[in-house]
Amino acid sequence: MYLLRFAFIVLPALVWSQTATIKGIILDDAHLPIDNVNIKVGDIGTNSNTNGFYELKIPAHSEVTVAFTHILYKRVIVKFNLKNGQVVEFNPVMSLNIEQIATVVINSNQRQSVTGVTIIAPELLRTIKGAQPGVENILKTLPGVNISNELSTQYSVRGGNFDENLVYVNDIEVYRPFLVRSGQQEGLSFVNTDLVQNIDFSAGGFQAKYGDKLSSVLDITYKTPIKFGVNADLSLLGGSISAEAVSKDSKFSGIIGVRYRDNGLILNSLETEGIVKPVFADAQTYLTYKFTDKFQVNFLGNISSNKYTFEPQNRQTNFGTIADPKALLVYYEGQEKDAYNTYFGAFKANYFASEDLTLKLVASTYHTTEEEYFDILAQYRLGEVNTNIGDENLGEVEFSEGIGSQLTHARNDLDAMITTVEHKGDYKMDDNTLEWSIKYTHEDIRDRLVEWEVIDSAGFSINPPNLDVFKDQPYQTYQGPLVAFQNVRATNYVKIERFQAYAQWSKRSELGTNEVFYNLGVRAHHWTVNGDGIESNSQTVFSPRAQFAIKPDWDKDMLFRVAGGLYYQPPFYRELRDSSGTVKPEVQAQKSIHLVLGNEYSFKMWDRPFKLVSEAYYKHMTDVNPYTLENVRIRYRANNNAKAYAYGLDLRLNGEFVPGTESWFSFGYLKTEENIENRGYIARPTDQRLKFGVLFQDYVPNIPELKVYLNLVYNTGVPGGSPSYANPYDYQNRLRDYKRADVGFSYAIVDGDRTYTSNWKNAFKELTIGVEVFNMFDVQNSITNTWVRDVYSKRQSAVPNYLSPRVFNVRLSMKF
Repeated sequence: MYLLRFAFIVLPALVWSQTATIKGIILDDAHLPIDNVNIKVGDIGTNSNTNGFYELKIPAHSEVTVAFTHILYKRVIVKFNLKNGQVVEFNPVMSLNIEQIATVVINSNQRQSVTGVTIIAPELLRTIKGAQPGVENILKTLPGVNISNELSTQYSVRGGNFDENLVYVNDIEVYRPFLVRSGQQEGLSFVNTDLVQNIDFSAGGFQAKYGDKLSSVLDITYKTPIKFGVNADLSLLGGSISAEAVSKDSKFSGIIGVRYRDNGLILNSLETEGIVKPVFADAQTYLTYKFTDKFQVNFLGNISSNKYTFEPQNRQTNFGTIADPKALLVYYEGQEKDAYNTYFGAFKANYFASEDLTLKLVASTYHTTEEEYFDILAQYRLGEVNTNIGDENLGEVEFSEGIGSQLTHARNDLDAMITTVEHKGDYKMDDNTLEWSIKYTHEDIRDRLVEWEVIDSAGFSINPPNLDVFKDQPYQTYQGPLVAFQNVRATNYVKIERFQAYAQWSKRSELGTNEVFYNLGVRAHHWTVNGDGIESNSQTVFSPRAQFAIKPDWDKDMLFRVAGGLYYQPPFYRELRDSSGTVKPEVQAQKSIHLVLGNEYSFKMWDRPFKLVSEAYYKHMTDVNPYTLENVRIRYRANNNAKAYAYGLDLRLNGEFVPGTESWFSFGYLKTEENIENRGYIARPTDQRLKFGVLFQDYVPNIPELKVYLNLVYNTGVPGGSPSYANPYDYQNRLRDYKRADVGFSYAIVDGDRTYTSNWKNAFKELTIGVEVFNMFDVQNSITNTWVRDVYSKRQSAVPNYLSPRVFNVRLSMKF
């Protein structure tokens, strides 16, 4: 009897001790925090503070109803079904109306979108780092997004190139460096993951409020702090620290982050040996000051310094087949010094004129100074490898098939200043939303390009490929002048004035018993190119866009979506400059017609939430500006003599494959081809046919503090295995498939949901130690080929330039 009584008393307590946490900020329609909101579940409750922040423990492993109530606002009723220890951020928006709104059911930290936007949980960025940590490390696991260089943050989307992606931070467009040739020199991603609150990504068919690019939009929102906190992260590749705070009167709040990155651990593992010093650092801040409840000012600032110094010494690359193994031996002299310094500042004023009308004014300036200096002499031997087992010279080159040298030189300087002023506004009336913008941009580019390359094979200088004179040495004497294999010299001073505007209308309503969403919008873009020695040229384009989504009143949770429009990409400076360095102001905007059909199916499996997202898309492109792609450097032909198309299918299944964690599996099929000067269709440089991506999280059931993540990507090879000077119609060689798996293990020494008796542990809110293995299976991926001539056959051999091998990293993360 006593045992039975004990069970009745203790077991409910044990069940109740299984808890989860919901927390967040409660906002009104003007996005201002609401204090003294009553949050209640059963007999447990709490109130939001003066900053609108709340935190509440709720029972786990059961459906509970949470009520958010305030005397002046609509009541919000939310149902949660969370796992033990799960933390979900829920930020309700309460309206000034006493009517009760419909119940919202939340089973995970994903929110459904009708606009075709993929929403990524910020916690994933801070948990899954990778060789190049940042939002791009997560994007590469999504269907339709391709990254084939782990040292770079550049990505291509659905057949587009690296220049066709928009990036916004808090409504402010940000820019990337211009002169980057490979990921080794690139540095840090602009987005500081420690500062991120929301991440939205669209791979096509996006709304008119987003700018004029052809491929994708990455829309980032930085935090508005609600309390003091410090985060720090240390690893063998560098570290970061961020701090956030809010004033006592809640008028002023700010967050600042500093990052340092040294890629020496990865670069020193490459085949090319030498002295390498890649040092990248930046500091960012986002500040908010609330003058009144209706008027506030934000400031976003960034200072970035990227320095890359390299003194190569030697390289040996083994390739070929088992029957015919070959090796390339290279001995170097000289060095490379690159520097990219960027400064970015933006003010945004927000005026909440009423509950329905919001007006914004944004002013920003981006300044970049970039230098690429190198003089490198490479002397090479291409030969057959000794394969005799037991021979003391096993693996060495014994018979030379190619001997030569290559001297490369560059003195490239670029100074760019981009200034922008923009007015934005939105007005809500019932279920309708009207948004508009007027934007002016001034781009001032000062560019000096000096590059030349001399190639010598078997003692004889090689003429450039476009020279009609053929050398047949040593059999015939060559009488012509000696010229460099490549020689580019140009100095450009270019100014571009841009005027942009958009207006769009959105509405959520019902069609019978079905929920529907409409969006119609149009953009206008006028630009003028002028400069020293450049004949001024002006152009104007209009871009209409539309979206429609319907959620049928079915037993199955389905959402259908269609989006399309006419998208233009007015040329930026790099698209105006051809391979000789000449600026052509008459280059037109590339044009693309988008059609996207999507479906989202939400369901339960194993009593846990899952979602299958499917999208089929087609793009028809005209006035295409062809380009060559070498590593991550793009060089345009600066004309519009091509047309192209792209179509494909993207699938992603995400959900709680392991209770309390989010994972996904993705698949993408893509085909994109271009027709240059009506010579016929050939594969574009970004024709990545098949893509598989996996982001998987797990933990030890009996030790939930011990977690593991797997970041796996498989991409079929893209065209790009040909020489950079080659005619694309003569070379359609593809690089080998890209296969990479990164895995990370972490153990939470201190968890914010537990209490500790040790004094030193109480000093931390969170403390985690981890080990990461990059390229776990040590796959030899390549990003380009080096082409070396055979002395005897005069053929060229493609020698792969391999990316990083397996690398181990140790990480320590802490929160105060």
